[in-house]
Amino acid sequence: MFRPGFGSPAEIQRFLDSIPYNAKEECKPPERVFTEKNAHCFEGALFAAACLRELGYPPLVVDLKAWNDDDHVIAVFRERGCWGAVAKSNFTTLRFREPVYRNLRELAMSYFDFYFNTLGQKTLRAYSRPLKLERYDGCRWADGDDDLEYIADGFNRLPYYPLLGEEQIAGLSPVPDHLLQAGLAGSNPEGLYVPKE
Repeated sequence: MFRPGFGSPAEIQRFLDSIPYNAKEECKPPERVFTEKNAHCFEGALFAAACLRELGYPPLVVDLKAWNDDDHVIAVFRERGCWGAVAKSNFTTLRFREPVYRNLRELAMSYFDFYFNTLGQKTLRAYSRPLKLERYDGCRWADGDDDLEYIADGFNRLPYYPLLGEEQIAGLSPVPDHLLQAGLAGSNPEGLYVPKE
């Protein structure tokens, strides 16, 4: 059984922040993330969920759906009735969230102003209901050998909740250059989504 031994969600995040972003089209299990020390967004979320489970939280991931950008998957956890998140991202602004959000919509919206593509367009549009990873325990998703891309298919069976209306989308302002540069600090260019102009 996969037992990395982290003591808190913040420790899990520090590990994810310390390893390179994986630009390969693969989805390795959490145990390989731990040994190979690299991960992309989805691998990082699965890794975080497995580590959160060791701390007593249910293993849950949420998909943040984007327009003209990559989706972003986060591992979510709840403390004292409030939601937080652990995440790996090629953007510095899309990672950890303290457990201070009263519901998942609030948590998703905490990413909104910081969720943008390389053109400076704000791209977050919706979020999913949490995907319960326990349903994949029979496949040994945390410490097996199989590629885990099949888990992403689970989001296709879940409802998504829009965050913006059409008029709000039409009125969005571009991201200022200083925030765009901050978001891209330390990013792996090979792993960046190439938006349509």
